[in-house]
Amino acid sequence: MNSQDVCASPADRIETTKTLRAGIIGAGRMGITHLALLGSQPNMKVAAVADDSQLMNRALGRYRPDIRLFNDYTRMLKEAELDLVVIATPPHLHAPMIDASLDARVSIFVEKPFTLSAQESRRLTARSLEGRATYQVGYVNRFNDIFVKVKRLLDEEALGRLISFRSDMFGRTVTRPASGSGWRGNRKTGGGCLYEFGSHAIDLMVYFFGKPARVTGSCLTPVYSADVEDMVRTNVLYDNGLVGGLTVNWSDDSFRKPTNKIEILGEHGKVLADQHELKVHFNRPAPPYVKGWNTVYITDCFTPVPFYVRGNEFTRQIDHFVERAMNPSKPNLCGFSDASLTQEVIDMVFADAGVEN
Repeated sequence: MNSQDVCASPADRIETTKTLRAGIIGAGRMGITHLALLGSQPNMKVAAVADDSQLMNRALGRYRPDIRLFNDYTRMLKEAELDLVVIATPPHLHAPMIDASLDARVSIFVEKPFTLSAQESRRLTARSLEGRATYQVGYVNRFNDIFVKVKRLLDEEALGRLISFRSDMFGRTVTRPASGSGWRGNRKTGGGCLYEFGSHAIDLMVYFFGKPARVTGSCLTPVYSADVEDMVRTNVLYDNGLVGGLTVNWSDDSFRKPTNKIEILGEHGKVLADQHELKVHFNRPAPPYVKGWNTVYITDCFTPVPFYVRGNEFTRQIDHFVERAMNPSKPNLCGFSDASLTQEVIDMVFADAGVEN
């Protein structure tokens, strides 16, 4: 098999004479990542950053004197004359910031998870339908070249009738006893493995198969954390007979980096994939794939990007957001309505485990 036959062609970046003004709310790790990514965009000006950390404001003031700094995001939205805003704060702050940004009539990119409840996600999605801007949530796996290829196989029904799947995520975020200090150690602020890791695995499941009818057998297990879960296991059932399982663990020291894994069994074959590699076994030829095992590596099929931070998919999702901010009529690959479905499944897992979120 020639791997190039099944790889996406490189996408051209946006070419326009219009310059958009961007603001960032939250100057932590993801906020600084988005500052770099937006700065690489042609016809883009990061005009303002809002953060209540004096340390970050001093650092930005020293190294980026061209950016106007605020310690209050509501002032930034009122005074900075923005076209779009990126929200990169702890999850419990998302909803009021999205409301304020909708009031300001700017395009909105918000990091995952969308909110901390399905009710809040549905309310904000409904509000967004009244606007004319673009609204996106940072479920970055939807922009990974390997997972895009898996999605294409499913859309083409190459595996035939789907029988079962697994959607998992592992990493080493918490590998020693944790007291619960900081927002990641408190479920009310969006902490815990289900919100942090599980939301990615669940969104990948929703992206590929849609929202399940039921979840069952959910277990939220602490390993090192005092007040939140470090491991999650659950099973999902679909009305068409498809069954799936989900395991997430942010206390697995055997993984150097966070890793998403997907396994899908269909009547014509099987898929094994992570962010870097796709293995697909067919019990009959499925051109350009051959009968038996086929392997495609990310180096065979990645979509080139001009600026790399953490992974090509991070640049691609911001490219997509900026492109839609310029032309909201284009299809949205990860809009508020998509993220709302993911949040509904998160709520289903909490409820099945008997935990109030």
